[in-house]
Amino acid sequence: MTHPENSKSVEKRGRLFVISAPSGTGKTTLCDALRNTFPELCYSISYTTRQPRKGEADGRDYHFISVEEFKEGIALGRWAEWAEVHGNFYATSAFVLEETLGSGRDLLLEIDVQGMRQIVGCFPEAVTIFILPPSMNILRERLMKRGTDAAEMIERRMADAIREIARKDAYRYRIVNDDFERAKDALIFLVDACRKGEDPETTDYI
Repeated sequence: MTHPENSKSVEKRGRLFVISAPSGTGKTTLCDALRNTFPELCYSISYTTRQPRKGEADGRDYHFISVEEFKEGIALGRWAEWAEVHGNFYATSAFVLEETLGSGRDLLLEIDVQGMRQIVGCFPEAVTIFILPPSMNILRERLMKRGTDAAEMIERRMADAIREIARKDAYRYRIVNDDFERAKDALIFLVDACRKGEDPETTDYI
């Protein structure tokens, strides 16, 4: 028989939202809009070994750490998930997840497909959402317009996008970011409904 206090603590656990998308799809902009709509929604800042891009700040966009510190974190079990992407390491703090969800607060994660699979292995109740580009041609155009990557890196990102999109069905929900306002409304609707315990049956928002 379940102890009443245990039932109460389980009921109070927060909901975990995992959002993934190929680079250049607009995931970060959509997540910023989501956080503006739900300012009480906690956000896990990832750790990375890559160098900050122009305009990025440590502790706001990422926690920027050395490769040595990152590998020490692996050995100490600090990461709930981690992956190597384009020669750089990325990870999510296990402590932040447990502390936030255990206190009953909802939490948003922006991670890649590799990370999602690790997180869902530990948190099968996580709500997973995949953001798709309207087409691969449009995705390439967006990557080129960003002006942050050399041609070779853009090709690597496109190859990764093909692999990531092939795994889209592993996510509970999928949103195509063709029109930003429509994609934003769909994301807000999904998160709001799931936070209320409604769990919409529709899986595709195109």
